[in-house]
Amino acid sequence: MNFKVTTIIVACSLVTASSAMAKVYRLASPDNKISVSIDDTAGNIAYGIDYEGKVLVKPSVIDLSVEGLPSTAKIKSAKSRNVVSEQIEAPFYRQKQVNSNYNELLLKLNDNRSLEFRAYNSGVAYRFAINSKKDSVIINDEVFQLNFPSDVNTYLPYTTNPGNPTNISFENTYTVAPISKAEDMPAFLPAVADFGGGLKLTLLESDIESFPGLFIVPDTVALAFDGMHAKRPDAFTFSTGNAMAHVKSTENYIAKTSGNRTFPWRIMAITTNDAQMPVNDLVYVLASPNRIGDTSWIKPGKVAWDWWNSWGLKGVDFRAGINTDTYKYYIDFAAKNGIEYVILDEGWYKSSSGDMLTIVPEIDLQELVDYGNKRGVGLVLWAVFSVLDRQLDEACDRYSKMGIKGFKVDFLDRDDQEAVDMAYRIAEKAAKHKMFLDYHGFYKPSGLNRTFPHLLNFEGVYGLEQCKWQDAKVDHPLYDVTMPFIRMMAGPVDYTPGAMRNATRIDWKPVYYNPVSMGTRCHQMGEYVVFDAPFLMLCDSPSSYEDEAECTEYLAAIPTVYDETIIPTAEMGNYIVTARRSGKDWFVGGLTNWSSRDVDLDFSFLPEGVTYEATMFVDGMNAHRLATDYKKKSQTIDRNSRIKIHMAPGGGFAMRLTPGK
Repeated sequence: MNFKVTTIIVACSLVTASSAMAKVYRLASPDNKISVSIDDTAGNIAYGIDYEGKVLVKPSVIDLSVEGLPSTAKIKSAKSRNVVSEQIEAPFYRQKQVNSNYNELLLKLNDNRSLEFRAYNSGVAYRFAINSKKDSVIINDEVFQLNFPSDVNTYLPYTTNPGNPTNISFENTYTVAPISKAEDMPAFLPAVADFGGGLKLTLLESDIESFPGLFIVPDTVALAFDGMHAKRPDAFTFSTGNAMAHVKSTENYIAKTSGNRTFPWRIMAITTNDAQMPVNDLVYVLASPNRIGDTSWIKPGKVAWDWWNSWGLKGVDFRAGINTDTYKYYIDFAAKNGIEYVILDEGWYKSSSGDMLTIVPEIDLQELVDYGNKRGVGLVLWAVFSVLDRQLDEACDRYSKMGIKGFKVDFLDRDDQEAVDMAYRIAEKAAKHKMFLDYHGFYKPSGLNRTFPHLLNFEGVYGLEQCKWQDAKVDHPLYDVTMPFIRMMAGPVDYTPGAMRNATRIDWKPVYYNPVSMGTRCHQMGEYVVFDAPFLMLCDSPSSYEDEAECTEYLAAIPTVYDETIIPTAEMGNYIVTARRSGKDWFVGGLTNWSSRDVDLDFSFLPEGVTYEATMFVDGMNAHRLATDYKKKSQTIDRNSRIKIHMAPGGGFAMRLTPGK
């Protein structure tokens, strides 16, 4: 299947349509390191990007094809704003506030269209807008190009469904290759182009509303990314196993939408050091602001999870499974350890029925809610997106009145316009009932957690659940030190760490009912600091955690929302160290790939004059052969301290710094 035919024609038209008379508009970042040029040569609007004089993006065509409007866009006028500053409150984000500074260029186009560019010190973004007199318009397509000046190295998460490439769960590892050697296959975002010397461009998007998400197809000849989108669905089928909606047929256009609106932001984040990548905020700052108002009712936290560990309890006098006794045990475990939530994953209603209003007879849900309330533990219910959407009013009304705190919603597995509309519809309704959400089986985040702060987690990540079935050739520790630099730029992850069964590379194999993580115990513990996740799951069973009291005590006490996040040292694909502050305490976590390494920790980020007691979990002396081997130790730390920590192959570390008395 050749995905390049249409986009190659667009690239050629740019080359042949050059004109010396075209006016070029320029925009610089506040620090003047990034420069954007835009022109409308022969009716094709094209942009280019430089960083400190180095070309990152050669002239690249962009366009929005609106039915009934001319196929050629022309720039009629331009207006600029310089050094626009915003201070954004960021509840449940990786830091409490985000400061945003940018320069802006607003281009008026023909036929009531406009194009807005912004240049930040951390990247470039643009979006189209229309101001039509029509109530609705049809968007036939969007043209997107990213033309590179050389054979850059790329990090691409390809579709996992070549036959229907836009209908996927957005879960894949990264293929690293020069763009000239890339596959003829769509990839989803985020995606990275590496220019060498630390300089990277990451392609993202924000504020996708009533519009499909962007995929890219590598052009190995032109050395470019060309955009593609899912067509708007017009008919669905539903699976017999869980009533999940699947696209049966589509329209020949990508969206039917309001005639007066802005469109999603296309973002080119620019970083010169890998440590800048996990804390790049462009997706968040470009998203629509909070639409739900008061956020005081939203309580992020940790959750004891049932599905990954297959309800694997031991030493109990009842048959463990999807029943009231089992969930009471999970609630007791959560209450004992100060864990805020227990989730009832698939099975609490009969999935094949497509009816989440009828609870299986083995569960007395109201009894469990009351039992949890007495112990300070809230309950969260799993549901399929299309099932919740069909029963949205009744489900939100019934379960919010019952005392359910939120929904984990699964199996959307698309980002066409209808899927995006469903995501917004569910978020709006859940907020009215003061229920928070975890979007699993979902496309990559695009700022929805700013627009709807009760939307805490997103999957769209190759998470720990894959260890139940993945091929042994898949390199999970490598993914764990790559994903935070790429996928996490877009938003928090529903990765679900916390395995207490751990294996070295040579010993690991997929196990479904008693799954085992790749890498060491401390690798798992480090993930709780490194990965953004306001709704943070403990994936293993209460029995496993009860056998590992030291580790459980640390994990149960870790925050899920922080005041500040920094990356002291990191190298994408090799290792990462993350430090986060909650109040006066700091939490530091590190991960490595399958290569053992020593990291030198510099604590100069700590305040002057404060001494901390550090409690740390590090890989044990024999963790290279026995992945569960770890050592817990304590040490006094201040901002002048320098510590060397050894990480075993597939290893990591985790520590808590508490101000001394």
